Amino acid sequence: MSKAPQLHQKPEKFIRTADHPAVVLLHAGFWLTAGFAVIALPFFVLLTGDFRPPPIGVLWDFSMGCGFAALSLTAIQFALTGRIRVLTSPFGADIVYVFHRFLSWGAVALMFAHFGVLYFWYEPALGVLNPLKARWELTLGRLALLCFAALIVTSELRKRVKLDYHWWRVIHVSLAVIGFAAAVAHVLGVGKYSAMEDTRSLWIGVTVVWVGFILWSRLVRPLVQTFNPWRVVSNEDEGGGVHTLTLRPEGRPLTAWRPGQFAWLSIGHSPWSMKEHPFTISTAPDRGPQISVSIKALGDDSGRLIKTQPGAVAYVDGPFGTFSIDREAAAEGFVMVAGGVGITPVIANLHALQSRKDPRPVILIYANATLDVVAFRDELDRIAQDIDLTIVHVLEEVPDGWTGETGRIDEAVLERHLPDRSRSWPHMLCGPAPMTGAVIKALRKMGVSARQIDLEVFDMV
Repeated sequence: MSKAPQLHQKPEKFIRTADHPAVVLLHAGFWLTAGFAVIALPFFVLLTGDFRPPPIGVLWDFSMGCGFAALSLTAIQFALTGRIRVLTSPFGADIVYVFHRFLSWGAVALMFAHFGVLYFWYEPALGVLNPLKARWELTLGRLALLCFAALIVTSELRKRVKLDYHWWRVIHVSLAVIGFAAAVAHVLGVGKYSAMEDTRSLWIGVTVVWVGFILWSRLVRPLVQTFNPWRVVSNEDEGGGVHTLTLRPEGRPLTAWRPGQFAWLSIGHSPWSMKEHPFTISTAPDRGPQISVSIKALGDDSGRLIKTQPGAVAYVDGPFGTFSIDREAAAEGFVMVAGGVGITPVIANLHALQSRKDPRPVILIYANATLDVVAFRDELDRIAQDIDLTIVHVLEEVPDGWTGETGRIDEAVLERHLPDRSRSWPHMLCGPAPMTGAVIKALRKMGVSARQIDLEVFDMV
């Protein structure tokens, strides 16, 4: 179903300089270089300092290198999770959080390598393991290792053991803060590589920056949000268990957000409570200053949020994310693939195309279990009356008389509905990981280049 509009505005009108591909690449390159520089800085200071400890052995130096690299990587984690917009903008906050997850594994692996080499080849350097008899700085090093190991385990097993999201965040932050403080104290306390003035200054400087990140994320940002509350003005049932909450700013509104971006939302709690969740802003930017977020009860706090009554106070931190048509000014059309509640960032982009009367064709392939749980079904049909939108529903269980696609989105479904000319269009995917993984594999087999596939991470936390 499609209908091309009679009037349209040039998409270039809505594109900012920051979204130009060359600017994005330059910005990303800067932050990647800065990250490598942070990791290399301790080694540069050690190698160029006025004092270097006499060499003991290759394995010893390897162990020390692992320890310093682990501490540098750990320091970077606080920047990655600090929701610093200038840092996340070239990559997308969702991708940065995924990167944080894998980088954390690497940091902990380096910590175990640091300890393991000493334990098997230089055991006397470790002293006794009993914390009641061991030197304090060595005990703090082991405490740091246990904290970061526990942090990884609780994060990976959170859903399996059904650990409440709020308490997981409290545990996560507590372990990270205690672990990093213990690690820095361990380095300064051992003193072998931090006795000279420049290396001691380095780790004191790292500690100051780390404290700055903590103060920003746990004190300054909540304080700013306190003075900029929002008010829920409506709660609409979109079908399929999805509810759209519309919020009105009672302080400073969000400015210049892109279609498809998301914000962290807290309703019924203060911004200090660590009970906020990321949700897509489903409103087109030119429909502000009110914003809407669409929520489906998937566990944790979302079941409570969909029951929010108008008048409730909310706090919003955003916008974040790069899953936006504004990143694709030169695109001739768009392929969008959504699964379940993954439709929310897609609907935000479609709303923007509708508001702008954009003439470019869009093919939406939308997977759901049954027709009854299709969210925004009527809204999608209304949008298709205004823009050149083709909607392909894919259902696992079909009603009587259904003539559309059945089963799951696979290469055969994609081949039937995506014309050859669409291979060069941006392909925007959002949905459960098994679905997006299968779609990416199918698209690559069909000749779609990796750079034409944009994935919004469905479950970031």
